[in-house]
Amino acid sequence: MSKPALQLNNHPLTKGQYWLLLIGIIFIGANLRAPITSVGPLLSTIRDELGLSHSMAGSITTVPLIAFALLSPFAPKIAKKLGNEMTIFWAFLVLTFGIAVRILPGASFLFLGTILIGLAIAICNVLLPGLIKVNFPLQMGLMTGIYAVVMNVFGGLGSGLSVPLSSLGNMGWRGSLAVWGILSIIAIIIWSFQLNKKHDIHVNGNKSKVSAKSMWKSPIAWSVTVFMGLQSLVFYTLMTWMPEIIQSYGYSISASGWLLSLLQFAIIPMTFIIPIIAGKLENQRLLSSITAILYMIGFLGLFIGVFLPVWVIVIGIASGSAFGLSMMYFTLRTNDSQQASELSGMAQSIGYLLAAFGPIVFGWLHDISAGWHAPLFLFLVLPIIFFIAGIGAGKGFIEEKV
Repeated sequence: MSKPALQLNNHPLTKGQYWLLLIGIIFIGANLRAPITSVGPLLSTIRDELGLSHSMAGSITTVPLIAFALLSPFAPKIAKKLGNEMTIFWAFLVLTFGIAVRILPGASFLFLGTILIGLAIAICNVLLPGLIKVNFPLQMGLMTGIYAVVMNVFGGLGSGLSVPLSSLGNMGWRGSLAVWGILSIIAIIIWSFQLNKKHDIHVNGNKSKVSAKSMWKSPIAWSVTVFMGLQSLVFYTLMTWMPEIIQSYGYSISASGWLLSLLQFAIIPMTFIIPIIAGKLENQRLLSSITAILYMIGFLGLFIGVFLPVWVIVIGIASGSAFGLSMMYFTLRTNDSQQASELSGMAQSIGYLLAAFGPIVFGWLHDISAGWHAPLFLFLVLPIIFFIAGIGAGKGFIEEKV
């Protein structure tokens, strides 16, 4: 067997391959949130122009989450046949096509394009942890942190730039959403350099002894899944309802929007720092426990309703930590890249299903209780489950079963 031209930290990439892959992962990450987050600020405009009901307009942001949940378990199987690189390439062709379709006239094209975007992003969400594990085995924390930060930064830019872009000339909401197609085309061009090689999806050339079926029977896999699912539920529920909760304490609409932005800014640095720290530790139980405690402190402060900016920052730190740990658990708790993809698919399937229904349940509790204390009390219970799941997810490897 021929040796690689250059060994960087013992991974089988030449220097040129290393940087091409890193740049490719950065551009992939940049496209995994912006096509979705760019829709929210434009919803009222889209609703008015297309004559949609509030529920129909609201479902535009829920459809991608359901697509994530439905396709995530199948992404590893597709990659097993095509290879990670080729599967991601085809996913980005679908993503770009979806961005183009959803700006065509008519509500049906809007929803069809949104579904395609959700399916494409689901595949990339699942496969990136395995891709990082096989190519950067000694830098998993750093690489996970890099793509997580890029993903969240561009997600924030998607929200912040949508309305200003729509106001430029005659762009409107369709032009604003179309802009993100440029970013996806750039990603396709850069990622095409990965297609002249096909990395073995199994570390050291050994096939994984863990089937997808046995993955669903693993206690560690379920702990990771619950941890991932709860952080998704909390994040998307807060994105939906936190402005109204803050307004109920007497804050203005503008102030509630800024506090939501503050939460997202608090998330970003933690998504970079936590994976690096987690990758250097023998186990991550302490980090998981601290994350659960921060969630409890933040939710308790939100429940009481005083010094809200402080508790918003605390919740943001906890959310960033939980997201970073979730991404790292896919690689730290598995023995090879195929396992990492299987665990990622399992956890993200259930996680995004919870995320899709979380805002609905939270809103239902608000309706039946005529206030926010009942749903917020539910959030006070979640850190306990976070703690238990984090202890289970923070140590060991998925069992190998033939």
